[in-house]
Amino acid sequence: MNIYAINDMGELIKDNPYVGRGIVIGKSKDAKSAVFAYFIMGRSENSRNRVFIENGSEVIIHPFDASKVEDPSLIIYSPVRVHKNNLVVTNGDQTDTVIEFLEQGKTFEEALETREFEPDGPNWTPRISGMFTFEDKDFSYKMSILKSADAEGTACNRFTYSYKALEGLGHFIHTYVCDGNPIPTFQGEPERVEIPNDIDEFTDKIWNNLNDANKISLYVRYIDLETGAETNRMINKNA
Repeated sequence: MNIYAINDMGELIKDNPYVGRGIVIGKSKDAKSAVFAYFIMGRSENSRNRVFIENGSEVIIHPFDASKVEDPSLIIYSPVRVHKNNLVVTNGDQTDTVIEFLEQGKTFEEALETREFEPDGPNWTPRISGMFTFEDKDFSYKMSILKSADAEGTACNRFTYSYKALEGLGHFIHTYVCDGNPIPTFQGEPERVEIPNDIDEFTDKIWNNLNDANKISLYVRYIDLETGAETNRMINKNA
């Protein structure tokens, strides 16, 4: 087993009916761009009733059909927000918690110490989070997962990973291993994936390999490290 192998993103998600929500962060092969992708999937009508909406550099999730919303607390949130030289991307309202702590001069880790997995037993969906820190036309990044310590949801285990950005390399973390009842939680470290130079190539690779029945929305951003210019791609199945 080669622990330094870099996986093809499409191959990692291909033929997997349900990886849940996923975050990818990394640097393009040509070292010119900081890159992230965030996608959501859903099995229930409530989960599938969502779309991504852009608000400047931030992204908001809204219901596609407001009349069908059953429980807004776990499906409506801002997955992408920015504070100074930090960009935060998460799978829940912990985005706001991280931003609030950054505004107080505190850290990513301190913010997530106040949060835990989602209260949706027996699945206990993990909260996954990522944060870029931009400096001197480069960046570092962190990723986190908060997940239940047991099947009863009696305690929260917190894992944080810190990375120096390396060209062509990204890390992929997702909420679930695959479909199931209950749904098995993501295991191990974030997976190493290849980050191409072209945003459309990367967007297509992710969207075309996500399970067609369960995929909902995808957002991809390439940030030019020299100029700060942003190039975005957004796909909503409910369009």
